[in-house]
Parts: sequence; structure tokens; C-alpha cells
Amino acid sequence: YWEHPSATCVICKKGASTAAKTKTTEYQTESIQRDVVFLLDSSDEIQNEFQQRFPDIKDFVQRVVADLNIDANRDRVAVVQYSNTAEMNFNLRRYKTEDDVLDAVRDLSHKGGYPHNIGAALQYVRDHVFTSESGSRLLEGVPQILILLSGGRSGDDIRTPIRMLKEIGVISIAIGTTDADTLDLQTISHEPNYALSITDYEELPTAKKDVLLLLREASHHTDSCLPVTYSLKNDVVFLIDGSYDSRNGFENIRGFVEKIVESLNLGENRDQVAVVQYSRDATVNFYLNSYSSKSDVLNSIRTMRHKLGRPLNTGKALAFVRDYVLAASVGGRRAESVPQYLYVFSGGRSGDDVRGPAQSLKENGIKTFSIGTKNADTLEMQTISYTPAHYFYVPNFNNLQSIYPSVEATLRGTQETTEFPTATGKK
Repeated sequence: YWEHPSATCVICKKGASTAAKTKTTEYQTESIQRDVVFLLDSSDEIQNEFQQRFPDIKDFVQRVVADLNIDANRDRVAVVQYSNTAEMNFNLRRYKTEDDVLDAVRDLSHKGGYPHNIGAALQYVRDHVFTSESGSRLLEGVPQILILLSGGRSGDDIRTPIRMLKEIGVISIAIGTTDADTLDLQTISHEPNYALSITDYEELPTAKKDVLLLLREASHHTDSCLPVTYSLKNDVVFLIDGSYDSRNGFENIRGFVEKIVESLNLGENRDQVAVVQYSRDATVNFYLNSYSSKSDVLNSIRTMRHKLGRPLNTGKALAFVRDYVLAASVGGRRAESVPQYLYVFSGGRSGDDVRGPAQSLKENGIKTFSIGTKNADTLEMQTISYTPAHYFYVPNFNNLQSIYPSVEATLRGTQETTEFPTATGKK
């Protein structure tokens, strides 16, 4: 027989070896499909001693993998190491057999690095591992499970990235040594019992049974907490600062908008895009129903000229978008319950009041993301955004690409859930 604090299974009249086989089979057949990501502590916090523990970590991963059902259409596995930065060893798409996964784990080299940035590592797996491009089947409803190993206290904030992971339906199991922070582990884990403590990595084999039980439980639980898949239709409007405040950053804004458009699914009865520039007044470059193909939208963005002008009347521009750009007569589909998103770029303080128009947009269900430079007003930007957390700060528009992963992840989280993740704002 075998026992667990929360469950007991007694296999009567069978020898130990038979019971072990029965248990293994149960784990392997419990879920037809799972995406399992191992996030391994590979820092130098314990210096040479930690490198001696890395074989214990690899051995643990191999033991768990041996109890999975590795196949392209069943369980998939990815491995990421982290220290001050994160590095993917292989993604969920890479290997399709158990032997290939075991060989890849056996060949892992210790990454090293300092400090121990768990928050950055969690954000990395959110942006680069639990994605369709990396083999994740999140949008197909396949359970997404993260197994994190930690041998120390995090050197950065973990709250925002773990919240974003939970909001897309990732179930996290956190395993920490006595040097790890208990609160960190509990915050990361799906539920308190998903946080496991060991004295040192040498004890990992004793945690395997608990991990497999939690994997089985997570496979069932995920069925009831999977996020809503992306909407097939979205109305997306870009409201771009066309004043003198943005003249040096206009090309960067254009490139940023292009990158977002590239990620959309444009077409008839799918995503629609509109672009508006504003300074004293607002001017439409094209409406939601102007173009039906991605190539036409991108060509129009690439050839648009900077509006110029002053002052920067952001409040007036917001009202203009509400009344004349998201309207049904020019392609707005609010009456069809199509989600509507607005990106506002600002390089300066508004010359008029933004509070009334911003509130009106929220009341109409329009999800607004605001992106402001150091010359923009922080409170104003947070007022404009759907929640204060949907405000993104850059020193100037030349730095836009640095926030793209966070903006894209926040948009994805907004599409998938009814609540909204915290984005990185101005410190």
C-alpha cells in the first residue's frame, strides 16, 4: 500500500512491485493530454555546492517524466532553467518520445548566474513557453502545469507574473528547499498544498510521489478553471499622439503598432483595426471597416504621415474615438458583443480634461491600454487606462519594444479572462 496526507490507497493482496506498477499505470492514464513545464533553479546562490546538487535536480525531472505519457498527442514536456535570467532548454513542441526527453534532460548543463529572479523566470515562461508557438495547447483546453524548483529567496517581485500565469489557467506546483522563501512558494503554488518543502535537493525523490498526485489532481482541476479562449472577433483602435511631443518617436510608434497588428487575426468577421492620430483635433487614418486584409492594414500604417500640431487634447480625442471610430456606421461591433480595445500613445500632458471621456469609455466596456513617456502625466495615463495597471511607462518612444512582451501578455490575459492582470507601470 501507499499513503499520502490527503489520500490513502490500499492495494490488497499484491506485492510491493505489483503495487508500484499499478500506481505508475494510474498516473500515466489519468490524463490523456497535459503540457508540463519544469522551471529549474540553476543559480549560483549556493555556488559550487549548488552545482553539485544539479544532478539531483536532473534525476528528479527524469523520474517524473518516466511517469508521464510522452507523445505529441498526449503529455508534452518543456524545461527552462533560471537564475538572474531564464533560458529555455527545450519547448513543448521539441520532443515527442519519452526517450528523447530523458536524453535531453540527461544532457542539461548547469546554467549558473546570480541573483535568483523567480519573477522574471515566471514572466519568461508566461511569454515564451506557454504559447502556441512553443507547442502549448492552452487554446485547445489541454491542462497547463508548471513545476518550479527553488533553492533560495527570489530577488525580484513574483506577484504580477504569477497572477498572469494563473489568469491563463496555469496550475503551478512549487518545490523549495529550506533556503527558499515559504511565502514565495505559497504565492507561486496553485493552492497551499501545491507548495512542497524539502531540506535539500537530495530529498527530491521523496517528493516525487506528492508531485505525481498533484499532477493528477491538477489535470482534473484544470478542466474547471481553463480560461475562455481568444475571441475570434476584436475591434482594435490605435490612438496615436500626432503632436510635436511625439515627432522624434513616431517611427517607433509605427513599428510598435505594426508588431501588434502582425499578431492579430485580421479578416472579414475576424479582427478589425482602426488608426487615429490626435493633437488639437483627432484625424482618422482609417476606420475599422476600411480594410479587410492584414496586408492592406500594414501598408496603410507604413505609409501614414505624422499629423503634427499642438496642444495635445487627449480628452477630446478619446471622445472622438468613442463617438466616431467605434461607431457601428464605421465598423464598430459593440452591438454584436465583439470586444473592443483601445491603445492610447501619449508623449505629453493633455491640454484638456480626460476624466469624463475615459469614464465613458469604461462604461461602454472598451478596454483601454495607455502608453506614456516621461513627459506624459502618470495619473492621467492611469485614469485613461481600463484599470491603472493597464498603463505602461517608457522613458521615450524609442523604448517601446522593451514593453511589447508585457503589453502583448496583458492583452492576451484581457481576452482570456473577465479580470485584468497587473501590467508594469511607472515606478
